[in-house]
Amino acid sequence: MSLDNRPTFSGGCQCGAVRFHVEGAIESPSVCHCRMCQKAAGNLYLTLVGTGDATLEWTRGEPKRFQSSNHVKRGFCAECGTPLTFETPEGIALTVGAFDDPSSLAPTVQWGREAALPYVDSVPSLPGHDTFDDTDASSYLLDIVSYQHPDHDTDQWPLEKHA
Repeated sequence: MSLDNRPTFSGGCQCGAVRFHVEGAIESPSVCHCRMCQKAAGNLYLTLVGTGDATLEWTRGEPKRFQSSNHVKRGFCAECGTPLTFETPEGIALTVGAFDDPSSLAPTVQWGREAALPYVDSVPSLPGHDTFDDTDASSYLLDIVSYQHPDHDTDQWPLEKHA
């Protein structure tokens, strides 16, 4: 919360080149199954939350934008490709996964159900495993080092160059 008790949120891309801060109430998070959102996310669907009357500030860098239709621009990090925005004449929505704490942004509605992939509703019934459940002595996961930006603001990034 800010000093005037307005909710605050932060987030950014995977590599840390683009970071944002939102202050104020945000709109209901949603899931969109439309084909354009599937392609923009490179995934089964895209989760978005509208900024509404909240204040959105880009605190490090700014997204590159792709005009995906006559009314919509999609913002993404030009360095790592992370999808970040859905921008229309009515406002800007941010991708839920780009927030530092996406757990507080549970979707409340679905859009574009006519394009939902036929198996998407059965995904929760698939067997589930933790990331390290399937490791053995030769697994790359045993000594993996993440170069991903942490889920909080940093004064500078990257802290050091990676190979």
